Amino acid sequence: MDDIRGLCRAHTGISGRQAELLKNIGEGLPFIADLAQAQASLYAPTRDGRQFLVLAQARSHTMVQPLRLAPVGAFVAAASEPLVAKTLLTGQPLVGLRSGTESPDSLEMHTYGIHDGMDAIAVVSLEVPTGQLQERVNACLVDTARMILQNSRSALDLKAYRALSPRDGVLIADAYERIIYANAAAQHIFRVLGVGSLLGVRLDAPELSRHITRETVKPDRPTEKEIEAGGLVLLRRDLPILEGGRLLRRVVVVEDVTALRQKEKELSVQEATIREIHHRVKNNLQTIASLLRMQARRSNEAAVKDALAESVNRILGIAALHQLLSRQGTQPVNLHDLAAEILDLLAASALPPEFRLERRFTGDEFLLPPSRCTSLALVVNELLLNAIEHAFPDRGCGQIGLDIRVGEDGTTLTISDDGVGLPEDFSPEKAKSLGLHIVRTMVEDDLGGKIEFSGGNGTQVKIELPREGLEESL
Repeated sequence: MDDIRGLCRAHTGISGRQAELLKNIGEGLPFIADLAQAQASLYAPTRDGRQFLVLAQARSHTMVQPLRLAPVGAFVAAASEPLVAKTLLTGQPLVGLRSGTESPDSLEMHTYGIHDGMDAIAVVSLEVPTGQLQERVNACLVDTARMILQNSRSALDLKAYRALSPRDGVLIADAYERIIYANAAAQHIFRVLGVGSLLGVRLDAPELSRHITRETVKPDRPTEKEIEAGGLVLLRRDLPILEGGRLLRRVVVVEDVTALRQKEKELSVQEATIREIHHRVKNNLQTIASLLRMQARRSNEAAVKDALAESVNRILGIAALHQLLSRQGTQPVNLHDLAAEILDLLAASALPPEFRLERRFTGDEFLLPPSRCTSLALVVNELLLNAIEHAFPDRGCGQIGLDIRVGEDGTTLTISDDGVGLPEDFSPEKAKSLGLHIVRTMVEDDLGGKIEFSGGNGTQVKIELPREGLEESL
C-alpha cells in the first residue's frame, strides 16, 4: 500500500495529505470488502481527467465469483466507468449495474466518493451479485460499508479495521445499540454461550454477558478486549461508526481465539521446560568440570593434568552453549553471543588474571538453529582455546577476533589472533592434536563445510559452511 502515494504523486493532481488519506483507505479496503461481501476498488482521476487510476483492490473471502477487473496501477478510461465518473463529479453515492463483466450473472455496483472538504477526490466501488442484495441482511452489510467510507475523512485505525476471516463473528447494531445483523459465525459463538436469537437484542443486554468471567483490554488497542466466557476465549473488536459525534451504527467483530491461546500456553510451558533442561545440563556440566579439576590436582603426571585441563575447557564450552540456550529456549542463537560466552569462560580458566585480552567481533549477524549449535560450539571452543593457549607466550596482552560473512550460498567464519602464528611445518592433516581432529570432523563431516589455516601476522582459521548444512535440522 506504500505505492498508493507514489501512484498519486506520479499520475494524479492529488496532494500529499490527500494521498495519505487514500493510502489509509486502501489499507482498510480488505475489511470493507469482507464486511460487504463484495469486491472493492479505489479509483483516482488522472491529471487529464480522461482516465481513472486503480489505486487499490480487495476481494471478500466469502465472495463466490470474484470479478475480473483492471489490476492495481492500471489505467481505466473514464467513459468505461460511468458510475465512478458521475460520483466523482457530484460527490453523491450511486447504484447501478456493472457493464462489460465476464460473469454470467448481473452485478450491482455501488460507488461512494472519498471527500476532502466538499469535493470528492477519489471513488470506492463495491461490486456484488445482484441477487445477493435482494436479501435485506446483505443490503445492511453494503449500507454499513458505505457509512464507514463516508465517515472516513479521519484515518481508519488499521489495527481495528483489519481484514476479517470466515470464522469471525460479525454483529451490526443500529444507533440504539440493537443488533440488526449477525452472521453465522456470531450466532454459533453466542449459541455456545447459551444465547438464542441475536436480532433485536441490545449489545449491553445481560444475556450477552452473563457467562463472562474475565475481560482484558489491550493498552495499545483500546477498541479490543479479550473475554473469557463459557470456556471460550474471545477477542472482541468494537468499531463505532460516528457522524459528527453521533452514533450511526456499531460493528462488533468477535473472534474465537480459544485454540490459539491454548496453543500459546502449551508453547509457553514447552519453552519453560526446555529452558529448565538447558539450565540443568549447564549445571551438571559445570559439576563434571569441577570433578575433573579435582582429579587433575590429585595427579602427579603433567600429561594427565594437561589432558584433564583440555577436557575441562571442552566441557565448559558446551556448558556456555547450554547457558545461552537456557536464556533463549528454542530461539536461534547469535554466533557472536555464543562465542563471547565461550571466550569469557576460557579466558577466566586458562589465562592469568593480569592478561589483557581484546575481543574483536565483526561482520554479519549469524543466527544458528539450536539443533546445529553443539557442533559449531565445539569448533569455536577448540579454535578459541588454541589461540588462548598457544598464540601469546610470554605476553601480557593479545587480540582474538571472529568475523562472520553471510552470503546466499553459505556463511564464512574467520577466527583470528595477533599471536606468534603457525609453526613452519604445520599441517592440519598430519597434526595429532585431538582438538584439531574434533574441529575437522565437525566442520567437514557434520556441517559439510571446509576449513583452511593460514599464518603470517598471527593465525587465521577460515571456515566455509554451506547453507544446507546449517538448515537441515531447522
